[in-house]
Amino acid sequence: MIVCPNCNHQNPEGAVQCEACYTPLPTSTTCPSCGASVQSDASFCGQCGFNLQSQAAPPDLEAAPMPSPTPVPDLPPLASLEPLIAPEPIAGVVASPSLPLTEAPRVEAAAAQPVPVAATSPTAPVPQHEPVTPAPEPDTNLNPSTQIQFQQAKLLHQQTDSTIELPSTLTTIHLGKPNDRIPPDIDVSGFPNSEIVSRIHAQLRVEGDVYYIEDAGSSNGTYVNNMPLPVGNRHRLRSGDRIALGKGDKVTFLFQSS
Repeated sequence: MIVCPNCNHQNPEGAVQCEACYTPLPTSTTCPSCGASVQSDASFCGQCGFNLQSQAAPPDLEAAPMPSPTPVPDLPPLASLEPLIAPEPIAGVVASPSLPLTEAPRVEAAAAQPVPVAATSPTAPVPQHEPVTPAPEPDTNLNPSTQIQFQQAKLLHQQTDSTIELPSTLTTIHLGKPNDRIPPDIDVSGFPNSEIVSRIHAQLRVEGDVYYIEDAGSSNGTYVNNMPLPVGNRHRLRSGDRIALGKGDKVTFLFQSS
């Protein structure tokens, strides 16, 4: 069954759209390291921590041998052309030394035309122009509170009432405890009852302003609003969603965004 990340509706295998809310369903694939079912766009396998993005690209095909260049036949030399005969000047037209011969009639015709002089009336009133008021300069001392605020997401740990700011520069945020494979971006080893949390437990995926959570093959599971999150599926987080790492609601967080 494929669980919808939007409404948690269980859909049959092979479905591409949720039957309840028509949300596109995520596709799954097989981990090449351990064979576990993982989401097709996941970065790491939740079962063994294998980096799915580090698979070697297929080797490039051997370059085909370049064909030998086609020999260019020798061409006979071109016959030299006779110089053009200069045209004879037209009688009565003096060519300017700085202009071609073809431009001389145009210059003579332009010089022969009289330049019109605009008639001015001594009694015509001179138009008065209103003074131009300069535009006000922009105020650079703006109140910092009026500047654009970007969305900031955080997790509120309910057992200790402490807040964890989510990094805004990461697209994948790993939740768990220190390990040698995938060090966690959010370390929960210092919280009470952290022994139920796996070292590679869950991960948050950031796409624009949208946050998704998916279980990374943890031992005790991940729960969103008291509903288990199957491995390979992801849930779109909304402000106020409750995330539990492990059973028994011993390590729980509230997702908040502003």
